[in-house]
Amino acid sequence: MTQSSHHIHHHALCCLSAAPPQPDAPPTPAPEPAAATATAAPGSGSVAVAGVLHKWTNYGRGWRERWFSLRDGVLSYSKIRSDAGAAGGAAEGGIAEDGEVRLIGGASARIAGDRRPEKPAGVVCLKVSAFRESKSDDRRFYIFSPTKTLHLKTDSKDDRVAWIEALILARSVYSLRSFSGRISFVQSDVSVSTARLRNRMRQEGLNESLIRDCEQIMLSEFSSYRKQLKLRYEDHLSLFGSSRHHFEEGKDGNIIQGALSRNEFPSSRRGNFSEYSTTESDDFEKQDGGDLTCEEESTFFDAADYFTESNSRSSAMSSSTDCGVHSGTNIDNSGCLEIENVQMQDSDNMLPQIKRRSKLPEPTEKEKGISLWSIIKDSVGKDLTRVCLPVYFNEPLSSLQKCFEDLEYSYLLDQAYEHGKVGNSLMRILKVAAFAVSGYASSVARPCKPFNPLLGETYEADFPDRRIRFFAEKVSHHPMLIACHSEGKGWKFWGDSNVKSKFWGQSIQVDPVGVLTLEFDDGEIFQWSKVTTTINNLILGKLYCNHHGTMHIKGNRQYSCKLKFKEPSLLDRNPRLVQGFVEDNDGKKASFLIGKWDENMYYSNLDTSKIRSADQLQGASLLWEKSKPSPNPTRYNLSSFAITLNELTPELQEKLPPTDSRLRPDQRHLENGEYEKANTEKLRLERRQRMSTKLQDNGWKPRWFEQDAEDGTYHYKGGYWEARDQGRWDGCLNIFGEFSET
Repeated sequence: MTQSSHHIHHHALCCLSAAPPQPDAPPTPAPEPAAATATAAPGSGSVAVAGVLHKWTNYGRGWRERWFSLRDGVLSYSKIRSDAGAAGGAAEGGIAEDGEVRLIGGASARIAGDRRPEKPAGVVCLKVSAFRESKSDDRRFYIFSPTKTLHLKTDSKDDRVAWIEALILARSVYSLRSFSGRISFVQSDVSVSTARLRNRMRQEGLNESLIRDCEQIMLSEFSSYRKQLKLRYEDHLSLFGSSRHHFEEGKDGNIIQGALSRNEFPSSRRGNFSEYSTTESDDFEKQDGGDLTCEEESTFFDAADYFTESNSRSSAMSSSTDCGVHSGTNIDNSGCLEIENVQMQDSDNMLPQIKRRSKLPEPTEKEKGISLWSIIKDSVGKDLTRVCLPVYFNEPLSSLQKCFEDLEYSYLLDQAYEHGKVGNSLMRILKVAAFAVSGYASSVARPCKPFNPLLGETYEADFPDRRIRFFAEKVSHHPMLIACHSEGKGWKFWGDSNVKSKFWGQSIQVDPVGVLTLEFDDGEIFQWSKVTTTINNLILGKLYCNHHGTMHIKGNRQYSCKLKFKEPSLLDRNPRLVQGFVEDNDGKKASFLIGKWDENMYYSNLDTSKIRSADQLQGASLLWEKSKPSPNPTRYNLSSFAITLNELTPELQEKLPPTDSRLRPDQRHLENGEYEKANTEKLRLERRQRMSTKLQDNGWKPRWFEQDAEDGTYHYKGGYWEARDQGRWDGCLNIFGEFSET
């Protein structure tokens, strides 16, 4: 191929060589008058392509030019910065590398002449990745690895062809399919020059014969070092090859699945990808470009998977620097280490694995519709707690169980405790703030209301697999008060809630009244109150809820937090937005938070007050992310966690007091789909509910909580779990049984 063809076509195949490296080529000193140079990479073994590609970053920043360099089967990319001295720095950035790098695309020559790339922002090993072209755009293609997906675009169709062919050839030249000696030592193009040594010896007046002897000694030492490096490299390959066999035998298949699940790459779609494909499914094309990528992340190599259906090719390798399951984006080094420490401690504790149900029982009856208008017209302006609604409007959970549902993401409090133990008070309050927001995540598309508990009704949740115990009791009927107490690893959480609600025909407004308190074992305390909830479109349209207002999380030590739940509007393009900040005792803002109460929360050192989405926040770090929805949500749209809350096994039933919500008959009938029985029982129990005011007036007191004489709040006085262990429920009334109104 002629030299002119290189300049005219810039084709990828012109710049790739399949000739194997020659590791044992002896270094020789260069002839006079130039200084002698020892080169560790013969040009025949180099595989190098470079050029500018447009990389999708996120919806806020869109497509950005990045410098991509392909060498030795590894594709790296970096940002491009303006530099007046680009000519001198081109080689440093990887643009001009001894004439062996060929540029693809017209913009590449301009970049090489005017600007130079920064250090690599990301690296992808092609042998453990898959790539393919877009069906809808002849300039776009994708590179998939178990840890990331690159969305790329060229300036022309020919440029895409060149890049794809370059990727295919680079993949075939540097194959990792065999570790039985067929992979050779890959040498770098770093050279050792004797020019400075020669000049220094000449200044001292040494003769040329002695100078040449010194050069030869230096080159001999370098050759010896290179051979030692080769032996060490082959040792690593041997170790890697033995690890590969473990992967193929399926011993570490969970690593492959973990790597794929972290990137939400469904197994149902993996079958559509081969190592290289020119077709793609419609659903991928529709969501193309939607990935949020962070280019300030640390350089890492991808875990391996061939993305094929063949069971015989399940080899994998991993050397990622990901911060863990609960931190999906790059954060500062100390934060990353701390989160990893938290997770390692979790795994070391060997928590018990408890199998819980994943769906509700199949309904035994077909549910009948009701007339909304006849109920609504008689209820406008009334307190919702006094309105008798058919069981059709209920979900098979009580308000006591809904309180425990707020602790679905209690692992955030475990992490907050660990951060505080190592002195990171800022990360502790950030995790607490994420926990305070996470309690709203399960309220999306929940069309039904929980059952209003009877006076004295209780609910317990003993979840050793989550290291948490929870207990709640209805302590007052009017005003309706629910008190709860929970204990986890190194923390206690309690509070009482008085829910005031108004029914306005088309909507319901719920205003929580009460304070939630979180106390860690080291004495640090945080307190906050919930924000207002509005349920809309009760008559017309799709039912939905919104949470709005300001949440103040007050700490007794260094930090406090303020979160603003954005009030929705008709033209709002970013609904459910939550923004806030953490400040110290002097009012100085230490960190900023942004997210959505139904999706995730991020934190950053940058001010987020003018940003409308976490996608627009560069360098934001993930604090919390909502769990995947249940595959069996039913019409109640319960989460996987909520489905487990009313589960009643024979072993558990023997331990429960007669006041537990799981034993409530109307709620149990509703869960089983016995709607007629549920309505009958609900009417019966609501008649008993009306007697609660008389009971309170006659001096009724809650069994497990006591009221503080100063502030009127309720605190757990203890004794419940001890009574449970002994099976002694003396004095606990059978509140769900038959009763006499006299």
